[in-house]
Amino acid sequence: MVVEGGHSEWQAAERAGVEARLAGAVPAAEEPPARLHQAIRHSLLNGGKRLRPLLCRAAARAVAGEDCEAAWTPAVAVELVHTYSLIHDDLPALDNDDLRRGRPTCHKVYGEAMAILAGDALQTRAFEILAAAPRGGAMVGLLAQAAGTPQGMVAGQVGDLEAGAAASAAAVRWIHERKTAALLRASVLLGGMAAGATPRQMEQLGAYGSAAGLAFQIADDLLDASASSEELGKTAGKDAAQAKATYPAAMGSAAAAVEAQRLVDAAEAALADWGPAADRLRQLARFTLGRRR
Repeated sequence: MVVEGGHSEWQAAERAGVEARLAGAVPAAEEPPARLHQAIRHSLLNGGKRLRPLLCRAAARAVAGEDCEAAWTPAVAVELVHTYSLIHDDLPALDNDDLRRGRPTCHKVYGEAMAILAGDALQTRAFEILAAAPRGGAMVGLLAQAAGTPQGMVAGQVGDLEAGAAASAAAVRWIHERKTAALLRASVLLGGMAAGATPRQMEQLGAYGSAAGLAFQIADDLLDASASSEELGKTAGKDAAQAKATYPAAMGSAAAAVEAQRLVDAAEAALADWGPAADRLRQLARFTLGRRR
């Protein structure tokens, strides 16, 4: 279903709002220490899908039934955390990647030490701005849990480092639930929280976010094996080259694609009671399967 004149129209408008607020959420490039702030802006303001802010904003609009200004702060905060994770993930000690969103990675331009510090600064800035928002304490706790351990992104990164291509489907799911789905789910829940969602609504949003988050990572695994570096904006084929634990490695590409579709269907089913207000969330779930980067 098309909303507000078109699927791409509302996403483009939301992305423009996200970009403007991200630029204002971090220090100017010339503010001392200038090299740190240049590194931050290099990684933060280079485009990207902005899926996490879009999910946050779409969830808030689904709850409120209209635009929700209060959702902008968590939308920015979750993208700051996501960008910090990408900077650190690209470092030689982790995935050792030279390309991100079609540009040289932070450590390739500014060096490893500055990249580490840029990631640290983005993470702390995210919690600083979130703490000052309405319902800030609860939102800080939710985002910290999703970004950390044992249920969040850092735990998933460790699982990813320690597993190999021979990992079982259950082990891969454990990793993906934490490494990727936890932060995507948190994005949805933060939007709901900002809009004053009821406990029942939060439960449904959580079910949607968990399913859509896993589907996104499976699609990412499939794209790594099938798309070019130019399409992806990052180095293609690295999962196989580094013997990563992925759904295609665990069950084959065809079965992985079927599982991704099942998860998208489950995400939409979680919103069965919501009506047209949740159409943006439904579209974002489907987007996970149709993207090429």
